[in-house]
Amino acid sequence: MKKVIVTGANGFVGGALVKELVANDIEVIALDLKGHSDNLPKSEKVKFYAFDLSNAQEIKNKIKEKDIDTFYHFAWAGSAGSARADVTLQLNNAKWTIDCLKLAKKLGCSRFVNAGSIMELETYAATFKEENRPGLGYIYGSGKLVAHAMCKSVAADIGIDLVWAMITNAYGVGEKSPRMVNTTIQKCIKGEAPQFTAGTQNYDFVYIDDVARAFRLIGQNGKPFCEYLIGSSNAKPLKEFLLEMKEAIAPDLDFIFGDIPFTGVNQSLDDFDCKKTEQDTGFRAEISFGEGCKRTRDWWLDVLKEND
Repeated sequence: MKKVIVTGANGFVGGALVKELVANDIEVIALDLKGHSDNLPKSEKVKFYAFDLSNAQEIKNKIKEKDIDTFYHFAWAGSAGSARADVTLQLNNAKWTIDCLKLAKKLGCSRFVNAGSIMELETYAATFKEENRPGLGYIYGSGKLVAHAMCKSVAADIGIDLVWAMITNAYGVGEKSPRMVNTTIQKCIKGEAPQFTAGTQNYDFVYIDDVARAFRLIGQNGKPFCEYLIGSSNAKPLKEFLLEMKEAIAPDLDFIFGDIPFTGVNQSLDDFDCKKTEQDTGFRAEISFGEGCKRTRDWWLDVLKEND
């Protein structure tokens, strides 16, 4: 792998991957919205192009680079917050993913690596469980499932190797979304006692630097038409992760469990098994959750100080 394309290159995961690729002497054609390039490393190995996900094919004639071997696709609108429940947007995301798959083929790429989500497995379990009434958040997961299924058929038809990487829960320095790790760390900084469900549901977290390394290795070593889970290889009940966070960054603060009802589906620990990823690609996470929380807490302290 010597030259790649990355969509959503200025985002949390995309930006981390670009830095990882450049550090390993790989050239990157970075695609993101016009003016969205501040998260990209300053390097002669990075070429930025403004890119509109809804008109992916328009970029084809603008890209002059040749011999591009791999296409990484991260761009996905509405991956957090209320937009996860936007049916039209999530279905469009699936279509746009297929548009990017076809674009990769036209640009001469031999493989397409897509950022999927463990939400695909949870969504399938939640929506097909008898008498269960899944929440609106599963519309996002359904979009990923649709993209996954359709991409496999299209990739086989047009002759491009599809590799699907499913992230468990990426977190770390650089992400400002209102997801659980961020909101809990901010409460800890303010000295507020965070509240949770009983925390008995199985969970996993993987730090952003590990995620970026995983995507590089999956791009290099992943087998065509296979799925690879990116996790810590240490999945366990959510409460155990949160107590690890408490010990690492807020040992004197109360973490309150059980006050918030859990309405999701408790996934089997087998769903978080990363053995195939380890065996085929050589990836194994290196940064513990406690250490990752410390790094993220220190970064949030700087962010909040700048915003004062």
